[in-house]
Amino acid sequence: MAKTNIDRETLRELADEGNETALDRLADLADATGDLAELNELLDEGSMHAGFLLTRRAATTGDLRELQRISDAGYDEAGHELDRLLKAPADGQRD
Repeated sequence: MAKTNIDRETLRELADEGNETALDRLADLADATGDLAELNELLDEGSMHAGFLLTRRAATTGDLRELQRISDAGYDEAGHELDRLLKAPADGQRD
């Protein structure tokens, strides 16, 4: 199977027409380049894949505010991750 080189502009056009796969590809490209602004825009457009990628980043760094923001933007898993981190015992504390 031949590798397809699809440009960002084509992906954007397809995503604007409602193509979820194109939206996911745009999120993957933004994640690969570390473009958090674009990931946030894609989340605002309803990309759950962008929400997943942003949640993964925020959970890795323990950014509770960012997890809350992502959850408020509609990606429920960010809320679950936020709850998990909030319920985890703090370093040096006993249960």
